[in-house]
Amino acid sequence: MATITKTPAGTWKAIIRRAGWPTTGKTFRTKRDAEDWSRTAEDEMVRGVFIQRSPSEKMLVSKALERYTKDVVPTKKESTQRREGARIREITAYFGKYSLAAVTPDLVAKFRDKRLEQGKANNSVRLELALLSHLFNVAIREWHIGLAYNPVTNIRKPNPGNGRNRRLEKNEEQKLLTAVDQHSNPMLGWIVRIALETGMRQSEIVSIRRSQVDLKNRVVRLHDTKNSESRTVPLSKAATGTFKQAISNPLHPIGTDLIFFGEPGKDGKRGPYQFSKSWQLIKKKLGMADFHFHDLRHETVSRLVTAGLSDQQVASISGHKSMQMLKRYSHLRSEDLVSALDKISNND
Repeated sequence: MATITKTPAGTWKAIIRRAGWPTTGKTFRTKRDAEDWSRTAEDEMVRGVFIQRSPSEKMLVSKALERYTKDVVPTKKESTQRREGARIREITAYFGKYSLAAVTPDLVAKFRDKRLEQGKANNSVRLELALLSHLFNVAIREWHIGLAYNPVTNIRKPNPGNGRNRRLEKNEEQKLLTAVDQHSNPMLGWIVRIALETGMRQSEIVSIRRSQVDLKNRVVRLHDTKNSESRTVPLSKAATGTFKQAISNPLHPIGTDLIFFGEPGKDGKRGPYQFSKSWQLIKKKLGMADFHFHDLRHETVSRLVTAGLSDQQVASISGHKSMQMLKRYSHLRSEDLVSALDKISNND
């Protein structure tokens, strides 16, 4: 049975002491509210579904995100960590002043719609929602915050869309390669050429170490990939030659095995070469501002498909985890089939 008492401040405090449950209490403005809460809480205890909600009602989303940033983000891949900051800022700006308990599916849906109205890409909004959902899952499962459910679970997520289909247009490839080769740091040119020859992701290329490159057998063994699965990437003659140049870099510092190294950090250690600013300036100068580094990967995969490699062969090179991811390139095979049909017709 609950004990309900009036406090010196004029509010009403309900305290429930029940065998098998921790003592729990809550303060209300009126006695009736205290009685209603007590009956509901005791009924939930009888049915074994009571949740101590006080922590979730007291913890603001902004504070939860601070803890998430401190405890969870560092456990993710470095490439993911760099992107999480912007997502966390957007979520904090919208939900920061709410308590975790106050975030409802309706509120999350309004956030989704607002971000889409602001022109954010569907996939960007999906990733923001995924982070918010993960925050609630961690709060429920690991922090044991009193939440009945994850409010992100049952809302409609934006359609991921068909993805980008930006190809290198006529003369763009040579213009781009000439520009990056002329950059003051030769590593930029090497990285772009390797991306175009292998289809590797930016994060995969800049994290490659000398020990991963086998020039004799013309392969690179990747350990840190987006889907956390190792793979071996075959190298064309051009890619092999570029890796030879990069490995033989006379400016390579002692003490790092990274092929594409950056400046020392505050701890004195060197991380991967960061070239985003230089890349953006070069694209803008060439009138290719809409061309993303990841489009080099799309270009490579498109060429592999056009060359006649099977989906399995392309996936083993590119690291696509499922054949579904390669369906966007099926139109290229259709174009090849048209040419093949024409040849058959001509022979008839």
